[in-house]
Amino acid sequence: MSVRYAWNRRGAVAVVAVASVALFVAGCGADEKPPTNKPTSTTTAPPESSSTAQGSQTAVEPTEILAVLKGKDGVDLTITSAERDAGGFLTVKGALKNTSERSLALPGQIRGDETEVMKHGNSLGGATLIDSVGKKRYYVLRDTDGRPLTTTGLDILPAGETAAVFMQFPAPPATTTEVSFQLPTFEPATLKLS
Repeated sequence: MSVRYAWNRRGAVAVVAVASVALFVAGCGADEKPPTNKPTSTTTAPPESSSTAQGSQTAVEPTEILAVLKGKDGVDLTITSAERDAGGFLTVKGALKNTSERSLALPGQIRGDETEVMKHGNSLGGATLIDSVGKKRYYVLRDTDGRPLTTTGLDILPAGETAAVFMQFPAPPATTTEVSFQLPTFEPATLKLS
């Protein structure tokens, strides 16, 4: 066993080597405060957790598709969730994908035709939910400045690229388990609510 000491600003660093295993121990000086950021722990932990998260997302994704809506020129909207929350909202999440071989400008119709929404650029503000049992249509919510509570800044989608999207609506009554989702220039789809 060999022990070597090296001094730096934070104190002593001891490196202990046993056979082929190396163990690093960092200590703080008695008169210094412990550092708030420890580079050794933050540089090793994130790559492991991010690769684990990516692996689990890939494995789960296919089972979470609620609907795939075909749009113009090879743009698809895949809806992966339609969930109610305790605040009385329903959030629809998914992804727009350009399945064509060229970059596409997303159509302006997807933002809807309301003046307040149009002032805030291209978005999914034109999306609606239709409750055929309750005979109601639900529009994307807006904030106090008229901005739609949905993904905004949707302009050009490069070939083969995907953009994650969300839309927030008032939640239909708890007795409503299914709604029709509509977005201008896309086919309608039926969504089961959770």
